Amino acid sequence: MAKNQAPSPPPEPGVKPAGKGKLKLILLVVVALLLAIGLSVGATWFLLSKGDSGQDEESAAPVAAAPVRQAAIYEPLVPAFVVNFNHQGRQRYMQVSVTLMGRDQAALDALKVHMPLLRNNLVMLLSSQDFALLGTPAGMEMLRQQITASVQELGQKELGKPVIEQALFTNFVLQ
Repeated sequence: MAKNQAPSPPPEPGVKPAGKGKLKLILLVVVALLLAIGLSVGATWFLLSKGDSGQDEESAAPVAAAPVRQAAIYEPLVPAFVVNFNHQGRQRYMQVSVTLMGRDQAALDALKVHMPLLRNNLVMLLSSQDFALLGTPAGMEMLRQQITASVQELGQKELGKPVIEQALFTNFVLQ
């Protein structure tokens, strides 16, 4: 059982089948788009890196001249501070965890020698606060700044330098 197929007529010269011509056109357009995108990305990268290298040379000298800032060191004060208040005839409590941020480990270690005095000063400061004011963000921030100033004052008095940059609350509970 052989199939009888009529031989297809030979293609005319200069005329291509419709499917192959469209495929070549699509491929040509895709390649041209990819080439254009690649050139634009390359040109952008070249121009931006050229601009950065000029800035690096100019700004490298001032950066090298500036003093290198040491990494921050965090020293938690444990255990947490718990103080009580008498607010409008009711007994109220506050629990605060404080962490000190400094840049000199030796100075922080030297401050640990004075920890009983530091904790006493902070307990007195915390217990003298107005309970209603502590419930507001402004009151909390004011208390944080007062704690920072108290610790810096103690450091200045005992060690001759402020020792810490700031005190941070890691836990703050009012009840």
